[in-house]
Amino acid sequence: MNDLESTCRRMFLRGITINVNIGIHDFEKLAPQRIIFDVDLYVPFENSTAHQDNIAEVVDYDFVRQVIHERVAQGHINLQETLCDDVLTQLLSHKGVKAARVSTRKPDVYSDCDSVGVEALRIKPD
Repeated sequence: MNDLESTCRRMFLRGITINVNIGIHDFEKLAPQRIIFDVDLYVPFENSTAHQDNIAEVVDYDFVRQVIHERVAQGHINLQETLCDDVLTQLLSHKGVKAARVSTRKPDVYSDCDSVGVEALRIKPD
């Protein structure tokens, strides 16, 4: 068991699907493309244990969705790597988050595969 698994609760959102202006190819610049996001947040138990059963005691899932939607709203993005890194940076800005993993994938680019994508994991330094 690694340190994150033994000290943190893993929160996740799967399959967040948003139309995004993304891509470097001419055909990708004509219209938004579906991007599917999967996000894992590693939140220390002291920041994710609700003693009073109150949302203010934990990291709210709405925060993750807001970060993604705000980044997408900023305009065209050339690379999935940029999108992934920008979302990671914002997720890690939350004081309650110790680490985050973000994956993005485009399901409609090639007809001979399910999707193309990238994934990154970052851990805040102690």
